[in-house]
Amino acid sequence: MPRTILIADDDPHIRQLLAFALAKAGLDTCEAEDGEATLAQVAAHAPDLVVLDINMPRMDGLEVCRRLRASGEIPILFLSSRDDEIDRVLGIELGADDYVVKPFSPREVVARVMAILRRTAARPPVMEDGAQPIRHGLLLLDVEGWRADWAGGEVPLTVTEFALLRTLATMPAKVFSRDAIIDRLHGPGFAITDRTIDSHVRNLRAKFARAGGHDLIETRAGIGYRLGACVGEAP
Repeated sequence: MPRTILIADDDPHIRQLLAFALAKAGLDTCEAEDGEATLAQVAAHAPDLVVLDINMPRMDGLEVCRRLRASGEIPILFLSSRDDEIDRVLGIELGADDYVVKPFSPREVVARVMAILRRTAARPPVMEDGAQPIRHGLLLLDVEGWRADWAGGEVPLTVTEFALLRTLATMPAKVFSRDAIIDRLHGPGFAITDRTIDSHVRNLRAKFARAGGHDLIETRAGIGYRLGACVGEAP
């Protein structure tokens, strides 16, 4: 079945432009013109992804993102009207999966939407006995159910956060550069900044720290990231 994308922007021209481009890519769309309408559309249609403008009336995109993240893990692609790194980093730290700065190419938005949807639908190769979970100390990743547990309790993650953590956990001894992580998440040549990866890592650390996992990811100065010791006996 076609995936449904909610386009949330107060500019009808942008909504029309993106709806046309996404339809050409085989995706269904629905629209919202402000923040309150966005929340109502998510409740009514359960879209597979939200393209969310930051600057909207009747609740801005950042607040919409906060509320969506409080109730679920629907993928979010932010649209920012300014090339403002503070807005972009804050959006990622609130749980957005990616962002595009206006003015943008509709093809770029479609490419980023498709990349997020591929991560949502991605599954590792199935072994003879089925895909195996990844366990590292107190960390357990259910790669088929897209669930992360620490010491037996679930830690809710966004699609991008889970994909990043799975990348590190599949090779726990390897130090991944930021470029290598970007390639694993999006494919070679995908335009995204190192600061975005840093923001996702901060989110992961904060979420697991609240669950008691304070050494989840190690930073190797000048190189990148690797999975931490995750010491302890699994429950």
